[in-house]
Amino acid sequence: MALLVTGVAGFIGSSVAAALLARGEQVIGIDNLNEYYDPALKRARLERLGAAHGNAFTFEKVDFADQEALEAFAAPHRFDRIIHLGAQAGVRYSLVNPQAYVRSNLMGQINMLELARHREVEHFVYASSSSVYGGNESLPFRVEDRVDHPISIYAVTKKADELMGESYAHLYRLPMTGLRFFTVYGPWGRPDMAMWIFTKSLYEGTPLQIFNGGDMRRDFTYIDDIVRGVLSCVDGPPNDDGKRKAGGSKSPHAIYNIGNHRSEELMRMVSLLEQATGKTAAFNFQPIQPGDVKDTYADITAIQRDHGFEPSTTIDVGIPRFVEWFKQYHHID
Repeated sequence: MALLVTGVAGFIGSSVAAALLARGEQVIGIDNLNEYYDPALKRARLERLGAAHGNAFTFEKVDFADQEALEAFAAPHRFDRIIHLGAQAGVRYSLVNPQAYVRSNLMGQINMLELARHREVEHFVYASSSSVYGGNESLPFRVEDRVDHPISIYAVTKKADELMGESYAHLYRLPMTGLRFFTVYGPWGRPDMAMWIFTKSLYEGTPLQIFNGGDMRRDFTYIDDIVRGVLSCVDGPPNDDGKRKAGGSKSPHAIYNIGNHRSEELMRMVSLLEQATGKTAAFNFQPIQPGDVKDTYADITAIQRDHGFEPSTTIDVGIPRFVEWFKQYHHID
């Protein structure tokens, strides 16, 4: 099977591509290698994929928000399924550059849906986000919950992606799965995420910026668990049988939470980072930031039921693994 993976130089995209290649699939990857964070990290992920898998992996630098460029790229390629993980990520950056989110997450999504429709792919899997739950105070977050009150432009675009997906699934009977990721971390992670930022500060001896006085909880999900969840969904497209799917759809469109089903206190995460690095943190406490939520917690009943997904990595195991990788990547003794 040949699969097109967008955002293949990203954290989740490169990890999913590596798992697909390891089981013998052909992967065609695209990414625009933008400078939202250091492109050197993105290139290092690509080099790792190419070195390990040779001709089974093909990469082209493509901006899927550019319709003409996407069509020109796709013309000579054959692929059976699409895993659309590319997006403009980050809640806080959406406060200062909302146009980037509209372009990548809205125009990009519609361009990819059109590509999937015209190619009649077997399954279109795309990234959503736990951010769609906004200020929902009912925990854990369930895919059946209303998500009509986003509190960031990033969340707005991800909810819009789900609505576009529902429309295409209904109109064209295109099997589709949206995945709401919860605070993904681990080796080859993103430098704009709290775990990376805190680890960097610990090694540099600078204070950790802690928001809301540290009174926050997150459903931290290790990358290996995320990858297993993604692949299980890729392998099991929703049937077009008229029955209501996860997320409430009667079209061949399912939406799932992929989380660890554990809501951990932020300061417990910091404590584990201190243990793993051997450093003691200093703190700079700040009020909660616009667009942030106090708690996240994934109800994974739907993906457990439909795909047998069971996360297996607690932060007690995952955080030391991340720190060990961080040390190797940055050549820290």
